[in-house]
Amino acid sequence: MFRLVLLLTAVAMTVAHRNPHYAAGRSTMVHLFEWKWDDIAAECERFLGPNGYGGVQISPPSENLIIRAYNRPWWERYQPISYRLITRSGNEQQFTSMVRRCNNAGVRIYVDAIINHMTGTWNENVGTGGSTANFGNWHYPAVPYGRNDFNSPHCVIQPGDYGCCADRVRNCELSGLKDLNQGTEYVRGQIVGFMNRLIELGVAGFRIDAAKHMWPGDLRIIYDRLHNLNTAHGFPSGARPYIYQEVIDIGNEAVSRNEYTPLAPVTEFRFGIELSRAFLRQTQLRWLYNWGPQWNLLASDVALVFIDNHDNQRGHGAGGDILTYKRDRQYKAATAFMLAHPYGQPQVMSSFAFTNTEAGPPQDGNGNIISPSINADNTCGNGWVCEHRWRQIFQMVAFRNVAGGHGVNNWWDNGSNQIAFSRGNAAFIAFNNDGWNLDQSLQTGLPAGRYCDIISGSRSGSSCTGKTITVGSDGRAQISIATNELDMMLAIHTGSQSRL
Repeated sequence: MFRLVLLLTAVAMTVAHRNPHYAAGRSTMVHLFEWKWDDIAAECERFLGPNGYGGVQISPPSENLIIRAYNRPWWERYQPISYRLITRSGNEQQFTSMVRRCNNAGVRIYVDAIINHMTGTWNENVGTGGSTANFGNWHYPAVPYGRNDFNSPHCVIQPGDYGCCADRVRNCELSGLKDLNQGTEYVRGQIVGFMNRLIELGVAGFRIDAAKHMWPGDLRIIYDRLHNLNTAHGFPSGARPYIYQEVIDIGNEAVSRNEYTPLAPVTEFRFGIELSRAFLRQTQLRWLYNWGPQWNLLASDVALVFIDNHDNQRGHGAGGDILTYKRDRQYKAATAFMLAHPYGQPQVMSSFAFTNTEAGPPQDGNGNIISPSINADNTCGNGWVCEHRWRQIFQMVAFRNVAGGHGVNNWWDNGSNQIAFSRGNAAFIAFNNDGWNLDQSLQTGLPAGRYCDIISGSRSGSSCTGKTITVGSDGRAQISIATNELDMMLAIHTGSQSRL
C-alpha cells in the first residue's frame, strides 16, 4: 500500500504542470509580445474572449533595467533588476486589474518568468521602477541579492560549450547576464516568493525563460514549492500552475530537452522549423501524415508548440528558415496546420513590425509604449502586426476548439503538396501548396449539409461571405483550391454550417 501511494504521488507530480487550465472549450494561447497590461485587459474583453482564445503569454512583468543606449530594445525586458511588478507595460495595480479582467473574460494569463539571471553590466543603472544595482559587486538591493547568490567562479558561456559542457551551460553567464545560483536556499526562496505572488494575483502559469541554463533538480524544488492556483479566479481546487520551459534543443547538445520533460512541458523549437520547411516547399506536405513524435518531436502532452516566437523570428535561438508574418501566405497556412492538428499545446505569435532585430515595440519620444490601434477591419495599426486578429488565424482557433479531442481521420494527399484531413466528424481542412489547382472529391467526415469556409470568409446570418462547401450524405465534398487564391487552405467545421 505504501509503495502504491508513492507511485501515485510520483505520477501526480509528473503530470502536475501539464494542464493550462483553460476555460471550458478553449485550447490556444497567444503571445501578446510587449503589450501593455491595460491593452491586454481590453483585448481579452473585446476580442480574445469572444473569439475563443484560451490564454495570453505576457512579456516579463518584473522590473527591468532601462537600456537607452540601444533605444529601449526588446531584450531589456529580459534583464531584471528586481522582482517588483513595474515595467513599461504597467505597474502592479494595472497588472492585477489585467489578470482579473482576463480571467473574467475566460482568458488565462501566463507569465514569462526570468529566474535564471539578473542584468548584464551596463553604464546605465536605473530600472523601470527606479531601482538601482551595483554591477561590480553583484548587488541588487531591491531583491536583495549579493555576490553569494550568483554562481562562482565567474565564467561566461562560450559557443563551444553547448556541444560539450552541460555544467558550463548551467553555471556560467548567458550573454554576460549575471547568473543566479538556484542551488542556494535563499535564491530559491526569492524566486518562489516572486512566482507565488503572481499566482496569488490570479495567473495560470509560467514560461520559464532560459530553463536549459538551470539545473533540473533546482527547478523541481522551485516548482514543487509553488502554490496551487487561486480559486478566487475560477481555478479548481488543487490546480497546479501550468509551466512550459524554454529549452532550445535541436540535437547534438550537452543539455537535452528530455532532462526537463519529467518536470513540465518544454518549448518544442523543432516544430516550427519543420513546418516552416514544409510550407516553404523545402520538404513536402504529404510527409506530414505522421506528424508528431515520429518526427523526433516531444510527446504531445509535454510540447508547447509554435511556428515562430519572439526570439527565432529575429534569428535568435533555434536556427532554420523560420516563417514569420513577413511571408504571410505561407505563415497563415503553417499556423492553420498547427491549429488544425491535435499535436501539442499551440501558441500563436502576435508581433510588432520590425526591420531592426534589436528594436523594441512602438514607442513615443519619451520611450513609452504606444498602444495598438484597432482598424475598421479589426486589424491593428500603430506599428503592431496582431497576427492573432488575422481572419485565417482566429477562425482556426475556433476550428481547434470545435475539433476538441478528435484525432486525425480521412488523411488524403496527392503524393506531393496537396493534403487534407478531418478531425473526427467535427472539422475538416485541406491545403494546396503545389503549383497546380486542387479540385477533388474528398471525404470530410462531416454530416451532410452546407458549410462556410472559415478561411476565405465566415458565416453571416444564413449565408457565407466566402466559399460554400456542400457535404453529401456520404460525407464527401468537392474541394477546390486554385493556386492563385489568396490562401492555400480551406477549412470547415460543424460550427460553420450555414442555414441555407
